[in-house]
Amino acid sequence: MALLTGGCHCGALRYQLDAPLDDCAHCHCSDCRKTSGGIVTTWLTVPAHSFTWLTGAPACYQSSPSCTRHFCAQCGCLISLATGKAPEALDVTVASLDEPEQAPAHRHVWASSHLNWLYLDPQLPAEAQENGVN
Repeated sequence: MALLTGGCHCGALRYQLDAPLDDCAHCHCSDCRKTSGGIVTTWLTVPAHSFTWLTGAPACYQSSPSCTRHFCAQCGCLISLATGKAPEALDVTVASLDEPEQAPAHRHVWASSHLNWLYLDPQLPAEAQENGVN
């Protein structure tokens, strides 16, 4: 288990999580690109009960029928994603961690949607979609 903290760019949102760092993935899906503005979003999946908001309350955006994304209403920083397909888990953006180097990616997901000019690290397994999730 690791106690990690993080937050948004402007400091309005702060959180902590106490969870193992054993599921971290680079997501290449078009929803993550469009909602983050980045070419890839790296997520750390943790048990939902291990995550606690310390400061502020996030704004929410339902990006699909099963996914709700949490972000800062002031600076726009994407913090987390909850999905009805795995209600016991929460995905947290690695980039919002105070020490993102503590959560290296273990795999690529939705690699079938990756931008063709983006080099995928061949050291990491790549899933066409995401195993167990459609």
